[in-house]
Amino acid sequence: MRPRTRYTLPLPNREPLLLGERTLVMGILNITPDSFSDGGLRLDPDRAVADGLEMIASGADILDVGGESTRPGAAPLPADEEMRRVLPVVERLADRVPVSIDTYKAEVAREAVRRGAVMINDISGLLYDPRLADVAAETGAALVLMHTRGRSHDMYEHALYADLLSEVRDELQAAMDRAMSAGVRRDAIVVDPGFGFAKKATHSVELLARLRDLTSLDRPILSGPSRKSFLKLALGNRMPRDREWGTAAAVTASVLAGAHIVRVHGVREMVDVVRVADLILHA
Repeated sequence: MRPRTRYTLPLPNREPLLLGERTLVMGILNITPDSFSDGGLRLDPDRAVADGLEMIASGADILDVGGESTRPGAAPLPADEEMRRVLPVVERLADRVPVSIDTYKAEVAREAVRRGAVMINDISGLLYDPRLADVAAETGAALVLMHTRGRSHDMYEHALYADLLSEVRDELQAAMDRAMSAGVRRDAIVVDPGFGFAKKATHSVELLARLRDLTSLDRPILSGPSRKSFLKLALGNRMPRDREWGTAAAVTASVLAGAHIVRVHGVREMVDVVRVADLILHA
């Protein structure tokens, strides 16, 4: 197994993140009524903050705060409602740990960074709101660019690939080019293959198996397989919360394939998984 390339990810008003020496764990903090795994659990800001603090105590290196579900078929959310959900939580957690705002809307991202977020996690790869690149450039926030096609209501209609890996890689490169054309620093960009987004289950499995091939983009890789439906290929028709052991296997594969960050629901459990996988990677 080859060691990971090491990167320094600049963050506004914080020490940079050092990526590659060990895998960082990003805890998913959804503040939504309808997310596929944990919808409705954290609509109370106090509960969301308490859960975020528990994730930090369990070893989360980053918290990814999101107010709009992006599961297949989810309806878009007005920006003002999204901000109402996420901003109080971002503000109360940003001094504890680096906070990522999971949004594709420029106005939400700008206000979240103003409240202390240091990373923008864009599921659309700048396809939904090109102004988001301007926000990242102006604020200096790190920018995660995820691969997808279409919108939540029609993404599976776009899950047509002649050469999966090459097309995903080329479309991520195009997203990087869009970001850098707007002034985003190359060293502030992270890429995410987008498991489950505009991809059939078999596509997600293939991408996970070939994750190391994305290192040709020369950017840190974020892997987000947590509780995703593609795990049902191996586990059968289980509910998302019953896919944690399958998630552990996918997280291990991600680490051994060179992921720099893994995005997970079960922080306490996956921190242990990552520590063992890192031990094997560096042996």
